[in-house]
Amino acid sequence: MASQIISESDQELLLHKLDIFKIRGKDKRGNKILRIIGKFFPARFLSVDVLKKYLEEHIFPRLGKKSFSVLYVHTGVQRSENFPGISALRSIYDAIPVGVKDNLQAVYFVHPGLQARLFLATFGRFLFTGGLYGKLRYVSRVDYLWEHVKRKEIEIPGFVYDHDEDLEYRPMMDYGLESDHPRVHGAPALDSSPSPSVSIYSMRCIS
Repeated sequence: MASQIISESDQELLLHKLDIFKIRGKDKRGNKILRIIGKFFPARFLSVDVLKKYLEEHIFPRLGKKSFSVLYVHTGVQRSENFPGISALRSIYDAIPVGVKDNLQAVYFVHPGLQARLFLATFGRFLFTGGLYGKLRYVSRVDYLWEHVKRKEIEIPGFVYDHDEDLEYRPMMDYGLESDHPRVHGAPALDSSPSPSVSIYSMRCIS
């Protein structure tokens, strides 16, 4: 998964600093929420073993033995920066304790896009055995998320709302029929702003 070598301690520091995984809030069925921000995932700098260790030590114990749901925010994810690879995903999923898998009730997948839908339709059942694929719920707009999740208990980054605004003006982006820049209505595209990439986040965290 990692393409640039940094020490294990620096990888662990990245995971802490970037706030990729956060347990907070509940969905409307009363399940606690594990929020994951895909754009912040430093795939180029992170090894599978370090990630699994981090989850085992800092995330799984906090989930306990109670039911929970995952809120995965896919907004702004780029394959070259944030995607760990198929084999890494399978390895990570296989390392999740059975009790944790059994307690997972739903995965709310925000802003999936066409490529993500095609990937999951092709590899989802192979990668995620045990019924996880059937728990997947696509959420194309943030407003639709509040049908499932308690709004006031979840923090959503501003760029996610910006992307929602783009989609309202240009709905063909949902189906991969239009690129995500520039905006038709004249404002700069999300990706054209000087927002930092994962690599810049990473260097800030370990500097």
